[in-house]
Amino acid sequence: MSFIHTYQSIISVGNLLVAWQEFLRGKRKKYDVQKFGHNLMDNVLALHRELRDKTYRHGAYHAFNISDPKQRSIHKASVRDRLLHHAIHRKLYPLFDKKFISDSYSCRVGKGVHKATQRFCSYAYCVSDNHTHTVWVLKCDIRKFFASVDQNILMDIIARHIHDQDAVWLINQVVRSFNSGNIGKGLPLGNLTSQLLVNVYMNKFDHFAKHRLKAKCYVRYADDFVILSRDKKWLLSLVPPIAEFLNSKLALTLHPNKVCMKPFASGVDFLGWVHFSDHRVLRTTTKRRMLQKIALKHSKKETVQSYLGLLAHGNTEKLQVQVERVIGQQTSGRV
Repeated sequence: MSFIHTYQSIISVGNLLVAWQEFLRGKRKKYDVQKFGHNLMDNVLALHRELRDKTYRHGAYHAFNISDPKQRSIHKASVRDRLLHHAIHRKLYPLFDKKFISDSYSCRVGKGVHKATQRFCSYAYCVSDNHTHTVWVLKCDIRKFFASVDQNILMDIIARHIHDQDAVWLINQVVRSFNSGNIGKGLPLGNLTSQLLVNVYMNKFDHFAKHRLKAKCYVRYADDFVILSRDKKWLLSLVPPIAEFLNSKLALTLHPNKVCMKPFASGVDFLGWVHFSDHRVLRTTTKRRMLQKIALKHSKKETVQSYLGLLAHGNTEKLQVQVERVIGQQTSGRV
């Protein structure tokens, strides 16, 4: 299936305006967003003309670091460019999402972290035959994932699926607007398009894992992936072909310190939770970071509610009591 939308449908004023409404969610109070929205039609029409005449050039990024919990470098584009990212994403996502395997869970509608962890536990239950046999888990992580994406390889993949050369030109403008320190390498963590494009990039590996390696119990979320089996030797035998495929086809490398093999019953750390046969607990670093954020007087109500929602997905009764105690102290003015 090739790309059914044309370049004109991406850059149309109608698509840009719908993309603006999607982009606005949660950002209405931001000064740069309000400034752009104050003269919305003039700004949208100006962007449309640049795209129509192919004089558009992506602007610079504002870089900053966050701890989540490890240090991450975020690159934020201008409002105009982020609006275009939304316009591109809303046309490309339906095409590529149909090509992804069901066990790819990052940044997809109806997927996410909780669905990924549920699938992981479901596989463990099935492979262990209701926890009556030992299940081994091969857990892998890709080194410097976003920074290592090869833009030439990515654009070759895009060109095989999208035949409208103007649309390819536009995606290329966004992809080449960034480099991670090495020319031709990297995608910015702050771009909506990056979330889709890394899934496009990894889709070839997903199919390799499922169909060539015959890894039926495979789950991937961004650069973290696991494979489950009763056969420990077979799982160990997968590491060399996985490393070779990632390196030769996608110019990626496995993180040398984050390839591990563990029995599921001993506790496997995956996507913020440590999973056991009959329960799961929040990772210690996640727990500590959550309590620190909630303890801040200026922590947002939405942040607290999101954490309470997170806790509902595991065995966290004692932790929920701690959180409620902190919230109660804030309410009474003692914190």
